[in-house]
Amino acid sequence: MKKTNQRTQDSCSLVYRCRLPLSTRTVNHLADLLRRHLNEIRSRWRILPPGKIAVIVLAVLRHDQRLADMAGGNNVSESTVRRWRDELIGLLAVQAPRLDRALKKIARQGGEVVLIDGTLIPTQRRTGKADRRNYSGKHRTHGLHFLALTDERGRLVWISAARPGRTHDNTAARHDHLLAHLRAAGLGALADLGFRGLDNDVRDPVIVTGFHASRTHKLTAGQRNANRVLAIGRAPVEHGFAHLKNWRILAKLRTDPARATRLLRALLVLTNLEVNR
Repeated sequence: MKKTNQRTQDSCSLVYRCRLPLSTRTVNHLADLLRRHLNEIRSRWRILPPGKIAVIVLAVLRHDQRLADMAGGNNVSESTVRRWRDELIGLLAVQAPRLDRALKKIARQGGEVVLIDGTLIPTQRRTGKADRRNYSGKHRTHGLHFLALTDERGRLVWISAARPGRTHDNTAARHDHLLAHLRAAGLGALADLGFRGLDNDVRDPVIVTGFHASRTHKLTAGQRNANRVLAIGRAPVEHGFAHLKNWRILAKLRTDPARATRLLRALLVLTNLEVNR
């Protein structure tokens, strides 16, 4: 017992420095956003300056640092870091573009098609029946499903709301009225076979998904070549997802699923700041 007590008394908080691989443009944008918000709500004091708060929140988002660890290294409470994180996520999420405006912007810039795909964000498994809908049979794990649109270069332009992991791509697209928005903007879309059946217009299709092979129906050489060309055209959408998932907080969400939509849209804004610099 004496040895254990002695070790406890001799222990102290150790702090180490870690590189944050982000541009100063991103940090300044977040700090300026916080300064304007503080002026609007007439808050004259924070325990740390806006620039330092921005770095702390970006470290939480980029490296998935635990709130308690960040709080201990900056001599603040864990609840304070959590409040800063939620506050800045809310401010960033408001800047995320709406679907109709994002598509119209691409059309004004001379774009003709967008790339669409869906993906799953792993989450912690929760107890109770309410979490069963978050289980994805395709990925065999619990998570949240969302859609994303990119331009032809793979730059993210829009992210849908986060939905239960069992949600199908077509179900999410119909819920967001994606087909109607594409027609209104005069744009087409390239998608994978998961979106088959979303656009049933044979004469003037808006969403191109390629050809599907089955046991009784083999693809011809021309159909295989068409699928290969479509896969090459869709490749940049994977680059967009890769940039988004560089934010390691998405490796396995531990936050409330109800807040996941705001988090995704905030990360969309930050990703575009980093990629388009």
